[in-house]
Amino acid sequence: MKYFRAKSVVLSRLLCYMALVFLSACASLQNTTPGAPLEINLVAINDLHGHLEAETRSYVSADYPIPHKSKVGGIATIGGALNAWRAQDPQLLLVGTGDLIGASPALSSIWADEPTISTLNQLDMRVSSVGNHEFDQGSAELLRYQHGGCKSNRPDKACHFEEHFSGAKFSYLAANVIDKSSGRPLMAPYRIEQVRGIKIAFIGAVVRETEKMVSADGISNVSFIDEADAINQWIPEIKAQGVSAIVVLIHQGGETAEPFDMAACTRLRGPIVDIVKRLDPAIRLVISAHTHNGYTCQVDGRTVTQGESFGHMLTRIKLTIDPRIADLQQKITAIRAQNVLMDNQHFAPDPALSTFLQTLKARSDVVLVQPIARIAVARIDSKIDDAGESPLGDVIADSQLAATRKLGAQIAVTNHKSIRESLDSGADGSNYAQIAATTPYGNTLILLSLTGNQLLALLEQQSWLEQDRPSGRIMLQVSHGLSYRWDARRPLGQRVLPGSVKLNGVDLKPQGLYRLSVNSFIAQGGDGFSLLTQGADRVDTGINDLDALTHYLSASEHDGHPAGSAQADGRIVRVH
Repeated sequence: MKYFRAKSVVLSRLLCYMALVFLSACASLQNTTPGAPLEINLVAINDLHGHLEAETRSYVSADYPIPHKSKVGGIATIGGALNAWRAQDPQLLLVGTGDLIGASPALSSIWADEPTISTLNQLDMRVSSVGNHEFDQGSAELLRYQHGGCKSNRPDKACHFEEHFSGAKFSYLAANVIDKSSGRPLMAPYRIEQVRGIKIAFIGAVVRETEKMVSADGISNVSFIDEADAINQWIPEIKAQGVSAIVVLIHQGGETAEPFDMAACTRLRGPIVDIVKRLDPAIRLVISAHTHNGYTCQVDGRTVTQGESFGHMLTRIKLTIDPRIADLQQKITAIRAQNVLMDNQHFAPDPALSTFLQTLKARSDVVLVQPIARIAVARIDSKIDDAGESPLGDVIADSQLAATRKLGAQIAVTNHKSIRESLDSGADGSNYAQIAATTPYGNTLILLSLTGNQLLALLEQQSWLEQDRPSGRIMLQVSHGLSYRWDARRPLGQRVLPGSVKLNGVDLKPQGLYRLSVNSFIAQGGDGFSLLTQGADRVDTGINDLDALTHYLSASEHDGHPAGSAQADGRIVRVH
């Protein structure tokens, strides 16, 4: 009798357990049953720029208007956040919007950014648009990042971290980058992912002006067309495949003074606004980048997001989709977007990525922590002053002149946007990592000749004021000996005061010939300095701008006059 009672209890418990499993299955199927609303979770990252380590930054949020400092970012913390969110939804998709690599700290750049691609693979990124910095080393190197291999224009860096580089496991998208030989996109224009039985399309595009932002010789095989036109072109083909949502991943953006975590902000401005307004009505979500601003805004009835930069925050997006609605434009019934700080106190680091980072640092420190030179001050600032000159700009221009003077250079000029970070000094001086962070683009120095009139015209091509160009101020940093004065009240093209341009105290001769040393980016018209393309007797010296800077800093210390100062030298003077 006891046996039958015991058997009955076991059977009863078994039936209860089976019922619970059945109810649980029903509950999970409730969100995937045809006809029921579905929730699709996306996480976006933009403008990582190879920042694999955490950094301390100050933020103002919607709930806390007083600035507060937090240690944020770092690839291990990002991995930890994704682990937590994937525990809630294993089908969550990680997507990107470009500049994941390029202009990176030395920890990534000395290995040709291959460690950053590897960590993104480990994070299970699915798709990303390209950014302008993905083209820093040219389109061929971008294709290597996608497909893998060791054939690179940087043989001293490529495939040195790992013997074989397998490339990105995620898809880079570029609808508006056209291969001139085929007339087709260089890379896939879109990708369709399937989540919970429905299809989500992602279209990628990059800022149209990329051709002005990277060296021309590396992208001579491609052209960059209008972002909105390129995106809209693929909508009919995508619709024909029965998708339930179309998401744009675009490396272009805007700015707003509103907090990064303000829901549905409304004061977004910048190039992204016009692009969004011209997109096909079927597109309800645009994930943007490029301007390093954090926002989750509404533009023309669409949600437009960006998650600042350097992995300091991720954008969480929840799409509610109703399959019963036939009209694609109406299928998304709700979009919720939120920028989340990657606060190191809030997320447990991913163990595997922590180990990877430790290994990377150990191997990199052999190079990075070696002191190069002492500098004259604790920090040489890269920020330009009201006149458009920075202390570090002075040093870098002087270093490039020093590196090429024996080859005939009289003047060196460099664009201030090629200077990425200020130069700090530790107790033993500045090390390789600190110096490499200031000039991470790997440009070579080009010699060319301009007449005095052409040099004056070059100075007039500067973007003197924020309102002069959508991209803001772009000023040339000039080497010691060159000086001039300018007036903001004068019209564009006439702002340099007549007779004020001098070389070593002597007035510029209009028809005189001057030998300039410039980086390879602006030598090809980058940052709008098209006049440099007219330079005569061009010679690529093969001297790397970072090498020029390290040699200059070391030589300056050796001579007993460490380089740098707390203030700009006053080579450029703004009178009003």
